[in-house]
Amino acid sequence: MVSSASFIKSLSSFEDYEKSGIEIVFLGRSNVGKSSLINSLCNNKKLAKSSSTPGKTRLINLFDVRIKDDENLHNFIFIDMPGFGYARVSKALKRIWDKNLDEFLKLRKSIKLFIHLIDARHSDLELDDFVRKYLLSLMNERQNLLTVFTKADKLNQSELHHLKSKAQEDFLLVSNTKKTGLKDLENKILQLTLE
Repeated sequence: MVSSASFIKSLSSFEDYEKSGIEIVFLGRSNVGKSSLINSLCNNKKLAKSSSTPGKTRLINLFDVRIKDDENLHNFIFIDMPGFGYARVSKALKRIWDKNLDEFLKLRKSIKLFIHLIDARHSDLELDDFVRKYLLSLMNERQNLLTVFTKADKLNQSELHHLKSKAQEDFLLVSNTKKTGLKDLENKILQLTLE
């Protein structure tokens, strides 16, 4: 379980930082629930700031997170990336923004796990497929990718069955509202980063 979590700093582009820990990137479309999921995992509603305006968050936010596993305490750096798929930004800003995010993900070789969040209600979007392929293209052999479908509580049983039957890889279902799937996600984080 998470024993402590605190904000480290915000970055606008790639740069080194002093805090050490196992690095985990959370990324997904705007309004997919990245910040809310981080807050739920860390049991702190005020840790990661979420915006009601999709695409407003433009900084890479870093958090120092300690997770206790049996008798061991593990140090993680949770990295909350700005959402992609935003519409209300200028093309010039979007080019700079995309370049900075691309540079960060490619140069930050110490990232151990990419958690790709997808809205369970919109699981067939071309943008998410593109992001998955993009991540696979830049990952090294020491990195892992985990797909997590958010807002699972919004699906009925038929929609849930359909989602499970068409998924091509291992995935997890979570709901910040119902607090479901969080323990499974925490266990999967430990499994994929400590193995």
